[in-house]
Amino acid sequence: MVMSIGSSVAQASTTCFDNGSYTVKSKRVSKSSGSTPNPPLYIVYPTERGSYPVILFLHGFSIPNCSYSDLFEFIASHGYIIVAPGQTVFGFLKGLCILSAVGDVEDAAEIANWINNQNLERVLPYDISPDLENVALAGHSKGGKVAFALALGHAHTHLKFKALIGLDPVDGGNTSNRLEPKTLNYIPQDFNLAMPVALIGTGLGDDSLCGCIPPSAPWGCNHPFFFNECKPPSCYFVAKDFGHLDMVDDWLVRLAGMFICKTGKGSKDDMRRACGGIFVAFLKAYMFHNADDLTAIIDSPNSVAPIKLDPVLWLQS
Repeated sequence: MVMSIGSSVAQASTTCFDNGSYTVKSKRVSKSSGSTPNPPLYIVYPTERGSYPVILFLHGFSIPNCSYSDLFEFIASHGYIIVAPGQTVFGFLKGLCILSAVGDVEDAAEIANWINNQNLERVLPYDISPDLENVALAGHSKGGKVAFALALGHAHTHLKFKALIGLDPVDGGNTSNRLEPKTLNYIPQDFNLAMPVALIGTGLGDDSLCGCIPPSAPWGCNHPFFFNECKPPSCYFVAKDFGHLDMVDDWLVRLAGMFICKTGKGSKDDMRRACGGIFVAFLKAYMFHNADDLTAIIDSPNSVAPIKLDPVLWLQS
């Protein structure tokens, strides 16, 4: 096994943390449309004619899918189509009442199959086509857990995923109260995943708010435990000074900081650029076999990234 750990390399450089060259647009696809799956969709895509890789992104618990718009627009500006399912009222209430993510995994599989059946291109402009040979699965918080569960086969999909990205994933409220289907087994490199994996964690996610509101990403159910079960190739980045919701749009960050979870003091725009840049660098490496940006981040994270990333790990073999 080879482990690459960030060190100082003065000449390292990357543009993945800058806005990309593509102009982007977004659209909402209602569940009432005849060709759509049950959950409504929020789609962000480049406007220039072409074929683009796809990211199926699963939102966190009760987080509106459109509240990641700044992050999505940044990633899409680098040439990606992001498909973000929302949640029906029934799905929200069901998950809340039975403390389960099984329905979320099944919904995610339904949307993956919808994409696989050539439906995505029908809701995009005629000159924009999804590249279904290059599809990534990603998710934040509970959606990160759901993404891992789907990749691990807890629901069936015909869509083939090229990569998996967990953005501060959470397996449950605590180690004895994890959501079904339970994802973590607490066995090193136990995940049977046929794809490369990236984990982006937050340093403040397992801190409580004011000592009275439980952490949103509690210890034992959070990012280091997900990474511990990943086989190579896998990458791990921790935004040390930021909180669990610091990558969503500013209005929700402010609300979260008052009532939900601890937030960092640094620029949230920098946090979004850091997360988006890691998405871009990781997918560029494993979709298109160009690891220059990923190598630059691993070699010199404090020189190239807009925020402090510590630790930074890359298990290659």
